[in-house]
Amino acid sequence: MSKRLTRILTTLFVTLALLGGVVTLYGDNIRKLFGASSSSLSGNDEAYAEVPEHLRRKSMKSFGNNDAYGDSDTGQRASVPVAQAPAPSGAPQAINPRTDVREDAFSTFAVDVDTASYTQFRRSVTEHQLPHPSNVRVEEWVNYFRYAIPAPPPGQGPFHVAMEAAPSPFADRQHLLKVSLQGRHVAKAERKPTHLVFLVDTSGSMQGPDRLALVQKSVKLAVEGLNPNDTVAITTYAGGVSTVLEPTPAKERKRINAAIDSLSAGGGTAMGDGLELAYQQAVRMAGSQRVSRVIVLTDGDTNLGRNQTVETMLGSIRRYVKEGVTLSTIGFGMGNYRDELMERLANQGNGNCYYIDSEREAQRVFRDQLGGTLEVIAQDVKIQVEFDRTAVRAYRLLGYENRAIADADFRKDDVDAGEVGAGHTVTALYELDLTGEGDTVATVRVRAKKPGDSEAAEQRFVLNRAQVKGSLDRASDDLRFAAAVASTADLLRGTLATDERNFSRIHSLAADATHGQEDRVEFLTLLGKLRQILAPRLASSSR
Repeated sequence: MSKRLTRILTTLFVTLALLGGVVTLYGDNIRKLFGASSSSLSGNDEAYAEVPEHLRRKSMKSFGNNDAYGDSDTGQRASVPVAQAPAPSGAPQAINPRTDVREDAFSTFAVDVDTASYTQFRRSVTEHQLPHPSNVRVEEWVNYFRYAIPAPPPGQGPFHVAMEAAPSPFADRQHLLKVSLQGRHVAKAERKPTHLVFLVDTSGSMQGPDRLALVQKSVKLAVEGLNPNDTVAITTYAGGVSTVLEPTPAKERKRINAAIDSLSAGGGTAMGDGLELAYQQAVRMAGSQRVSRVIVLTDGDTNLGRNQTVETMLGSIRRYVKEGVTLSTIGFGMGNYRDELMERLANQGNGNCYYIDSEREAQRVFRDQLGGTLEVIAQDVKIQVEFDRTAVRAYRLLGYENRAIADADFRKDDVDAGEVGAGHTVTALYELDLTGEGDTVATVRVRAKKPGDSEAAEQRFVLNRAQVKGSLDRASDDLRFAAAVASTADLLRGTLATDERNFSRIHSLAADATHGQEDRVEFLTLLGKLRQILAPRLASSSR
């Protein structure tokens, strides 16, 4: 189907949806309607780009809406405050609709372990601003936090999936379902040999303690976590590109640190040329028994370089992925940061997208979670949730909009999907309308390849109705806290009504589920700051 025809049909569909509910999207969402795979969804969705945002939102049900299957959208969009981050250059993000199980019982998506969206929210709110709604990705908020998920039993596949359901705090006739995937752990001594190429943006905009100085601390933390015979190279880009450090064993710490300390900022931003140089360094060391990864560290303020466009750069990344080189993008600083581009590059490069707003976050990403970034345990990981038509009336997946996969592509092993590193977890939340009947609520299937393999294996997990909690109080702290995080993200996207009642529920959910965990306690603090920013809106809603 041509892009032009796709745009025409999309616009026609949404227009009909507004005509009193003549056409209602119960089955596939628009992505599924056109059979889009994750490879075509890793960036801006051109089919959505020409549909006005207010039309798109009116064709979708709101979070916590009690009018199941109704025609009206009763959710309120949050007004855009003065302290709003500038709109990104990409198209506004679509939001998953509620789906009638009679029309489509399957929900299929690629895993996502990125966390950049949440970290940017943290920095924005700390500076008394709101992130732009298009930069709020629910899955990256939920997956920022750790949950208690059993490890996969030996010999039973790379993953364990834990499921839990309980009544929703936002709608009397809804339940929340949490689906959590835990990847197997790999000890540091068991990791494959690793070659890292750090591509450092040294352009003039990188001056400052939250940019190049924080980059230097981050790279040193990563090097400390490597095995002695792992290797490191450092390349830079500004107005031009250069190799600061040829491949060097990690045990030569003094030499590596000297190269890191020599970095200084100044000049232009030829990112595309820098990527090409970094990949040339990485591909020399690539192989089936070695991890070879490019790690881009940038404030995102970039032109692409000579003869470079986003599409040519993505095409180059795809070629190097086939050579066995992966890519991670790490963001620093605010202002001109191109969040959508950084996420798109990481998705295309079979890697991760993070954002570093502090030295503490650098320690989290480059020290605590380094093993998961380096050692990929499964590639092209897809999740498909099948809802029992007897037990479930309708569902909505919270987030993963740009990771959607056509249901028919779940068992097509040539369709690109996400990667999972050692010890990584992936969590997704659903809103459910249950019937109160049937024995099985949902069956979750995980399909993935071993690194380097072309064929995938599949695991299967089941949630029975008897396992659904009778009240939210009986649910785990993890479910309640994840619900608070996801609903805050939905509030900022305009999906959940911004009123005092909903905000109080969110705060209560989070406050009762922190148990002193540092990241969760910090989230409570951010909620307080968010409440101050939203005070005019909350005050008007209570009148």
